[in-house]
Amino acid sequence: MTLIARTRARAVETLSLDSPRNRNALSAALVGELADALTDAGKDTGVRAIVLTHTGNTFSAGADLKDPPPPEALVALLRQIIELPKPVVARVTGHVRAGGLGLLAACDIAAAATAATFAFTEVRIGVAPAVISLPLLPRTNPRALSRYYLTGERFDATEATATGLLTTCADDVDTALAPILEGLRKSAPDALAETKRLLTARVLEAFDRDAADLTALSARLFSSPQAREGLTAFLERRDPAWVV
Repeated sequence: MTLIARTRARAVETLSLDSPRNRNALSAALVGELADALTDAGKDTGVRAIVLTHTGNTFSAGADLKDPPPPEALVALLRQIIELPKPVVARVTGHVRAGGLGLLAACDIAAAATAATFAFTEVRIGVAPAVISLPLLPRTNPRALSRYYLTGERFDATEATATGLLTTCADDVDTALAPILEGLRKSAPDALAETKRLLTARVLEAFDRDAADLTALSARLFSSPQAREGLTAFLERRDPAWVV
């Protein structure tokens, strides 16, 4: 089963997360297939920019708890998006949770429909948004991020734009994206690559400095007693033992 759908229109390659049965959760298979699709698009001289979107009502529910990718694989995928010499634009029309927010932060531009919702749900299952912090912390408002990291609250697209998680939001996301994609089509490929390099330099510094520590933190937390309780409670559709 193909987990990434590919289409192309006027030099813009659209990669759609296409696993609606599990809300496009980041399984080892999906992460690997997306990495391959990004590699192909990055090498293709006929591609000017990449749109990352989804089928179904969820962009991504975060890590697939039944088939999670190794933390190293998720780090590599996020870094690949950032280092790709072509702009990557996120297009969101549904819900985004946990690890899916890392994908948004790694993209150069992110647009969502106003009906979309977002949440860092990690703390509610006994872990932390460790690996996805690599692109998130350099690109978002620290005070706003503190609230949503620590509480796991759901927030809307307007708030996501205010925090810096999104570039823009609109009732019709494609209307919002139209001038952005036209601008990318009018831009010289080499100039786009070098401009992207300027914009991502500080994000890549965070990867160089913190990736190993955050990968280790993620692995440690997922193997902890609280995570086992949190994941069990999630699967059993009950509150974990620490809820007061």
